[in-house]
Amino acid sequence: MNAVSTCLALGLFLSLAGMAPVQAAEDEACKVIRMSDPGWTDITATNAVARVLLEALGYEPDIKTLSVPIGYESMKNGEIDIFLGNWMPAQSAFIEDLQKADAVEIVNRNLDGAKFTLAVPSYVAERGIKDFSDLQTHGEEFERLIYGIETGAPANASIEKMIGANDFGLGDWQLVQSSEQAMLAQVERAAQKEAAIVFLAWAPHPMNNRFDITYLSGGDAYFGPNYGGAEVYTLARTGWTKMCPNGANLFKNLTFDMAMENTLMGKILEGDKPEEAAAAWLSENPQSLDKWLAGVTTFDGGPGLDSVKASLGL
Repeated sequence: MNAVSTCLALGLFLSLAGMAPVQAAEDEACKVIRMSDPGWTDITATNAVARVLLEALGYEPDIKTLSVPIGYESMKNGEIDIFLGNWMPAQSAFIEDLQKADAVEIVNRNLDGAKFTLAVPSYVAERGIKDFSDLQTHGEEFERLIYGIETGAPANASIEKMIGANDFGLGDWQLVQSSEQAMLAQVERAAQKEAAIVFLAWAPHPMNNRFDITYLSGGDAYFGPNYGGAEVYTLARTGWTKMCPNGANLFKNLTFDMAMENTLMGKILEGDKPEEAAAAWLSENPQSLDKWLAGVTTFDGGPGLDSVKASLGL
């Protein structure tokens, strides 16, 4: 081959190479991404967004419904890869245990401005019940019951600790543990009669639009300051981000806001399938994709943003 032929061949090779994916495909072990959902609508919503994006990128998300303690134990055992619902400081005890065992990595903070503490309907607050210390003197009205969420939730443990310590004179009160939806159904029934009820409330959540809620002051020792002001973090099992850098890049980019989560959660609670609600929101808010998919490819190394837009029909 003469010099001219060699140059032409080299040029053709480089041209074809330029058409190849800019990044090697992800390790085959990364194709299935195992995630946990404690049954909270906010995490169901954010998991749904992640699922829509991951499937469009060629991954296979496997979302398991697990209580918070079991979900964290599964991360420790290497059975769960990603969790989008590390509410802090409410879950401090869990995360400290996992970090001592070198079982998890903090991927990013995916939500600011959240809050989580006890609340009452505002018609109850108007009767003078605005602080934890106001509950005891109205015990009969509340039937000495505090409505919590699912068994094993850290917030329930905080309430049980408060009752056990007889703080605020609540030693003879009881915690009612149930699902999020069962708790909200109880709030709905009470609201219809303007009956007294105290329950766990948090934002983001469409309950804040559905009901006129007053968050109680005075619970800083159990829920933190600013009405249980919280931040939500994404966690990965130790080693996953190194093994699956492209998938990890997506989760590093994924951050949410209160308005988005309230909208998605509302659609889900109205009966929409989570993935359908997420896909509809993404189609209506395509500007989010540029940030979330920056530096992210498909599973096999192709253009990530183009693949997701094509999947959504954009």
